[in-house]
Amino acid sequence: MKITHALLGEHAVLRRLLDHCDEGCRRWSLAQVQEAAAELGATLLVHARLEEDLLFHELEPYIPAQAGPLAVAHLEHDEIADTLARIPSQQDVEGARLLLRYAIEVTRQHFASEERELFSLADRCLDAPALERIGQRWAERSVPAPA
Repeated sequence: MKITHALLGEHAVLRRLLDHCDEGCRRWSLAQVQEAAAELGATLLVHARLEEDLLFHELEPYIPAQAGPLAVAHLEHDEIADTLARIPSQQDVEGARLLLRYAIEVTRQHFASEERELFSLADRCLDAPALERIGQRWAERSVPAPA
């Protein structure tokens, strides 16, 4: 499987999680919003690390890491993580909800940008065997070893 297809699949699953958090946070207590933010943050961190370690690393020879879509993607990963990390210190539920909704919206926009720009760049810069090889590395890192 090509890495771009694997990441598109992750995005689809993560969008469902974003929808769940967006809908739920309107009625959740402060503790529930904080718990959801922690879980969402941990999940998005794993996803971001896979993207950065596997795909972004392979694109760096073709796209400068200090500017352009890779730099933007790195900044967005940081912004999302930093926003979610601020939620546990919130003292009121409305403040926590605003931060969670902001992180959700930035994540949705980030996914759309990656799919539109970075994944198409990957398809143009990397050949099919490279995309498949990176996809295999994604599968090895994503699936836990049997117990």
